[in-house]
Amino acid sequence: MAVPKQKSSKARGRKRRTHYKTSAPTVSVCPECQEPKLPHTACPECGAYKDRNITDPEEDEE
Repeated sequence: MAVPKQKSSKARGRKRRTHYKTSAPTVSVCPECQEPKLPHTACPECGAYKDRNITDPEEDEE
């Protein structure tokens, strides 16, 4: 098995990892209240998900 002959410096390892960047999360618009929200999640403002209100189930049955 290959083993390094010398210790890799912190600077060398960090240079190699300069391209490991995080990306900004994707944001979509709620069709009910037009507020920004994460895709495939319930809206934190109005609680709507797929044209239904998830936070208050009694309201959806009317």
